[in-house]
Amino acid sequence: MGRWEPNARGRLEEAAMNLFQERGYDRTTVEEIAARAGLTERTFFRYFADKKEVLFGGAGELRRLITSTITDAPEETSPLEAVAAALDATAPVFKERRDYARARQGLIVAHAELRERELIKLADLASAAADALRGRGVTEPAASLTAEAGIAVFKVAFERWVEDPKSQDLSQHLRSTLDELRAVTASTGTANPPQPVKRAKAPRR
Repeated sequence: MGRWEPNARGRLEEAAMNLFQERGYDRTTVEEIAARAGLTERTFFRYFADKKEVLFGGAGELRRLITSTITDAPEETSPLEAVAAALDATAPVFKERRDYARARQGLIVAHAELRERELIKLADLASAAADALRGRGVTEPAASLTAEAGIAVFKVAFERWVEDPKSQDLSQHLRSTLDELRAVTASTGTANPPQPVKRAKAPRR
């Protein structure tokens, strides 16, 4: 049996982030991450496929949390409210990791391959949320539209949270962003309504 490594995943994540900030993402190797964590490369690959995945290791937990919250919502809960509850349930996961989240966001913004992986992760979350809504009897296209809108709210709120100088909770940003979405979708007018086209009068004969 292999030797048990206490909190190996957390140690690898911390070591990777420290090295990414010290040396740069591109110049950091898996070997260096493992060595900084006091572990072997073999242990690294037990948890992550490559160094990129270190930054996305929590995606599975997030997916399970969102889908289970939607599934377990009371029967009378509307699709959007079920998704809103699922997003709010994610806030405690990030509560003590703001500094890590801010550093991670900076890396993602600076590297195209990480931005691509982030978009894939968000698309997977939207797909999982839509599946959970369909499991509650929500038909298409309502299930997909609600799930996509919910994950868009999560993305915008998360970015606001990591950049917030007042350090408000993620849950506050989620609620305010969702309120903005509701305001936009409830609006029946436009800020600049189109003006009627004036027809030129025909010349008198």
